[in-house]
Amino acid sequence: MKRMNMVRILLVWAVLLEPLSFVCAQADSLLRAHIDTIVKHDLPPGSNTGICIFDLTAGRMLYEYQADKLSKPASTMKMMTAITALSQPGVMEPFRTELWTTGCVVGDTLKGDLYVVGGFDPEFDEDDLEELIGGLTKQGIRVVDGAIVGDVSMKDSLYWGSGWLWDDAPAAYQPYLSPLMLNKGALELSIRPSEQGMAAVVKCTPASTYYILENYTRSYSSTDGPLRATRNWMENGNRITLEGNVRGTENRSFSLFDSGRMFMHVFVERLMKAGIHCTAVADSTRAGIEAAYCFAELPLEGRTKLVVHETSLQDVLDEMLKESDNLNAEAMLWRAGVLATGGKKRIAAKDGLDAMRALIKRIGLNPKHYSLADGCGLSHYDYLSPELLVAMLRYAYSRSDIFSPLYKALPVSGVDGTLKHRMGYGTPGFRQVHAKTGSYTGINALAGYLKTANEHWVAFAILTQNVLSARQARAFQDAVCLEVVKTSVQE
Repeated sequence: MKRMNMVRILLVWAVLLEPLSFVCAQADSLLRAHIDTIVKHDLPPGSNTGICIFDLTAGRMLYEYQADKLSKPASTMKMMTAITALSQPGVMEPFRTELWTTGCVVGDTLKGDLYVVGGFDPEFDEDDLEELIGGLTKQGIRVVDGAIVGDVSMKDSLYWGSGWLWDDAPAAYQPYLSPLMLNKGALELSIRPSEQGMAAVVKCTPASTYYILENYTRSYSSTDGPLRATRNWMENGNRITLEGNVRGTENRSFSLFDSGRMFMHVFVERLMKAGIHCTAVADSTRAGIEAAYCFAELPLEGRTKLVVHETSLQDVLDEMLKESDNLNAEAMLWRAGVLATGGKKRIAAKDGLDAMRALIKRIGLNPKHYSLADGCGLSHYDYLSPELLVAMLRYAYSRSDIFSPLYKALPVSGVDGTLKHRMGYGTPGFRQVHAKTGSYTGINALAGYLKTANEHWVAFAILTQNVLSARQARAFQDAVCLEVVKTSVQE
């Protein structure tokens, strides 16, 4: 009798669930048909795409189209780096830049060597440098009687990622990597006209003798042609040459060769500006400043910490994802490498990438099926699939300690970051898509999270390649996202 009652109960549940199952299947089928239509009609001519869309709330795949197809990820690689770093124990410790000494303070004099120890803080700027030096003056130090030493032993000496393009060298988005970074290793120029026929007025940030500025511009002189700004990067030089006509305020930016040396050079200059006399400085010329500093590792014994500057990991992550900052992504990759190796010195990109491979294996995929070359996606050696990106997003979603800082840092559709002008106010996608963009010539991608009309959480990745029109690629990605957002997917 009990067995017959159980059978009856199961039959009743089957009858009750059948309509729901039918509705669910029908909704999924309709969504797939709509996205198939978008792929057929809106995918830019000559291009190809891979799409993976997973309903995190219901725990099922909503849509796949060439989901295992490998593609260059561009800046969606930053998602991989962020999730890898956030999965490491101790990752929320701040990025630190520190001042140490191997001597002692006697009166107003630091007798001994002053060490600047780099922790690869990509957000360290001139205000932070002033604060760091202010920590010395607050201790009453007015003289440094010893060597001024930069410690860059945190990472190896390779200053570019694997596969970075040599002819992008002067671009500020491709910095020379160092544990000591100031203003992202870049020189910012603000160029405005003066009186007609006269040279333009140029404001340089940071102001320093580390580089040479040659200003051959003329104001309001149409015969001189447009403004031209160059750096002699082929010689690894830091000579900035400005030529041409300046009719209004224009901005230019350049990476400067050897970020570590740039940091130390400006550091010595700012020490002197703060009224701290350095006995190692012969004079205030460029040659005199260069002779005042060197590089070595801080000894383990007989050392004293003087000042520490900290930048929160969330600040680094926000700039990395919302503004797609390459330097921040590389700093995050090295952070993953440091933590994964137990804090060893001279970390290489491989250490961070090995941590990423270990995580890929942990989530059930084979890291040998992908190519990982850098942390930011500048490399043309990176090859990922939408399936992999969604698997990483699913893993992050399952861990609140990872998901919370990650989701906070992602650009929001119609609101901020690289999605500020996409799926904006008045569209179903407004504020509903939190995702990372990725774009360079021939590649355009979007991956992240979105919410559907009935509040389902969805992870997705769209990798589009062989597309020369970024506008068309973005329109295609937005159309797919909007289709999912406005659909009331079922449990």
